[in-house]
Amino acid sequence: MASATLMPSSSREQHPRARWLPEGNRPSTTHPPVLGAYGHRTTGSEVFLTNWRRGPGDSWVVSAQWPRAHGFYEPVGGLHDPLLLIETVRQAGILLSHVAHRVPLDHPIVWQHVRYDLAPQALRAAGEPAEVELQITVHDVVRRGKRLISARQEFRVRCDGAHLAHARLIYSCYSPAGYRRLRGRYSDLAFATSRRLPVPEPVAPELVDRDRDRDVLLSPTDLPDRWQLRVDTSHPVLFDHPVDHAPGMLMVEATRQAARATTPGVPMLPVSLECSFERYAELDAPSWVRARMPDPATGGGARRVEVGVEQHGRPVVAARITSVPVS
Repeated sequence: MASATLMPSSSREQHPRARWLPEGNRPSTTHPPVLGAYGHRTTGSEVFLTNWRRGPGDSWVVSAQWPRAHGFYEPVGGLHDPLLLIETVRQAGILLSHVAHRVPLDHPIVWQHVRYDLAPQALRAAGEPAEVELQITVHDVVRRGKRLISARQEFRVRCDGAHLAHARLIYSCYSPAGYRRLRGRYSDLAFATSRRLPVPEPVAPELVDRDRDRDVLLSPTDLPDRWQLRVDTSHPVLFDHPVDHAPGMLMVEATRQAARATTPGVPMLPVSLECSFERYAELDAPSWVRARMPDPATGGGARRVEVGVEQHGRPVVAARITSVPVS
């Protein structure tokens, strides 16, 4: 995939102390704002990371905590929302780019690919916050001089001591100047956000397992398997801070909602999700989401759905999601 077509997972804004990094590899549990900056989150309630340290061999261990309840990633059927896993992987992956590879905080991190495969029983929500541990190894590291260009991170994730998931994140890093060349006029945040489209009407929230219109990312069209993407830049979680494009977690959630809409009335849990990011979804043009089930339901009622997002007739995101019925 050409690097010029990739989607950043976070914004390009400057952070306070943007070039500060910890001395050595010293972990910190006493500076939540630092952990938030390292995970490219500005709202304290959206920072799930709590600590990091060296692990065995060449690995790193990052600790996180999931809340008992969350305003957007809400438990369903007594299970934590699997997208909490992707958001935690996102934050941990960015953290390590800074503390392990010395990527400055003002250098955008650009997603190419994200995937997880999880054990549903380990998502069982209890009456207290969940303790999550991610053991991370880094592969396929590409550098230009001392500067990190790209890497692949592999995650082994445990939740409250039980194996939860394997996950993978592939990303690239850009200098501020490189990002400006990549994005052209859209690198100007004021320009990009001033051109955003009105937010279209949502599908019925229950179609995509949501309770509020605000959290619905699909708008109906004249086709049952095709929707317009809803991009509401005032959303407090998906737009935790201003960005010049539709952010990666919004795109992942949109593909999950599209997969969910293909099986109305049947509660489903996405146990495997894979997204490849082809290019940016700009704020000044509509994006279109389409879902298809290439195969019939397999044993146990598992369903695989392929979801594509496009803009201007060009692919933005391609996703494959396998879900099982929630008992």
